[in-house]
Amino acid sequence: MRLHIGFERVDPWPLQRTDTPDTRARASGQHPKPALKSDPAQGRIVIDSETTLHGIPPEAWDYKLGNRSALDWVLDQHKEKKPKDPTIRERFDAYRFADHKERVIDLLARVTTVSVETQRIVQAMRAAAR
Repeated sequence: MRLHIGFERVDPWPLQRTDTPDTRARASGQHPKPALKSDPAQGRIVIDSETTLHGIPPEAWDYKLGNRSALDWVLDQHKEKKPKDPTIRERFDAYRFADHKERVIDLLARVTTVSVETQRIVQAMRAAAR
């Protein structure tokens, strides 16, 4: 239980990060386009048009929150969504992923650790003699 309650204090999983500059976005003065897409078969997450995370173990995708992995849940919660109400869209600042990118990458590394450790505990419980 401590693992889940203190998820912000667990050691982040050592994910490999690949950054390739998006010269078109940078030349036009824009931030890289957010993708936030997972590829469990390849063990990677495409963060945006510049950044990809690699080295996510298969068991990290097996830990589910409802019908999707914890990693997919984090990605979905951080996608940019435009408010449908024009008044809200006009009067309030919109969420921009670029402002939170590094925090989300750190969160994904920690959620990977929690997911892998949770799966290890579940497997140990299944294997324990009853």
